[in-house]
Amino acid sequence: MKAVRIVKPEQLELIEVEKPVINEKDNVLVRMTAAGICGSDVGIYHGTNAAATYPRIIGHEIVGVVDQVGPNVQNLKVGDRVIVNQVTSCGECYPCRKGRGNVCDHLAVRGVHIDGGYREFIAVPESDCYILPDQLSDVDAVMIEPTTIAIQSCTRAQLEQEDMLLLYGAGALGSSILRIARQMCSHIIVADIMDDKLAEAKAAGAKYTINTQKEDFLEKVLEYTHGRGATVSIDAACVKDSLLNLLKATGNAGRVITMGFSTAPTEVNQFLITSKELDVRGSRLQNKMFGKAIEMIHAGTLNLSGSVSHTFPLTKAQEAFDFLDTRDPSIRKIVLTFDF
Repeated sequence: MKAVRIVKPEQLELIEVEKPVINEKDNVLVRMTAAGICGSDVGIYHGTNAAATYPRIIGHEIVGVVDQVGPNVQNLKVGDRVIVNQVTSCGECYPCRKGRGNVCDHLAVRGVHIDGGYREFIAVPESDCYILPDQLSDVDAVMIEPTTIAIQSCTRAQLEQEDMLLLYGAGALGSSILRIARQMCSHIIVADIMDDKLAEAKAAGAKYTINTQKEDFLEKVLEYTHGRGATVSIDAACVKDSLLNLLKATGNAGRVITMGFSTAPTEVNQFLITSKELDVRGSRLQNKMFGKAIEMIHAGTLNLSGSVSHTFPLTKAQEAFDFLDTRDPSIRKIVLTFDF
């Protein structure tokens, strides 16, 4: 079967690998139909994802159809459309015992630490498969995974209706977070450097927007938060100065959520954290949030239709990654399909 593998940074190849066989643990064989290209996939390709190991079949936003089930499978049948959880954990370590398997001491993420879904078939445990809503196409269903990342960040932030949220970054990650956050609070400020993305954020529910290249960021945050600073700030830009900017822009007793994976040094001011008694929290991956996202779709509170801007067949993965690197303004989400 065909697969896409990153041999080393900047080297992508289309290869032939053996079709996986189900066993007692990986008891469901899924025939892939769609797989998203995430920023972390691009990071693996370019060698900037510190978590990745090489060589690696990447892909963690993965949707398919159940092709075969083992004798111990109870809730799935051949033909079911599913999305596959990218997180695998041991269930026994300290984080797992605390219900935080997304940061398991032995964490293995599909497409990062172990081979992922840029291949025609994948064998996984039944417990990692979630049945898709009928009204959602396979291509659009890819967006469930980034939505779970957004739910995780808002959960880590303990976002409440009374909060004044500052969302730093209006790209793919920021847009997903905004989609969830607007259901939890109404006072949302989105900051970015692109006017078109800020316009989309305003249309999607942001109360205020800030262009950080044209406006005084801190001055505008204070203006939009009645002089006290945000109660919650989420970093969806993850650039060198974003954490420090959010520490400055967040008011007393606030929460600052960081989601970046860069290992480059970044400035942190201890006085800002201590004097305001800020909670600075990481948010990584998601912790069993697929069910919540799918419940929201069934309830009609989450609409993922039309989120994907471009599709490429798996066999043209190199073209897809090259196109992403152009930063064409029409790009929202690129999905690889398996109808070749």
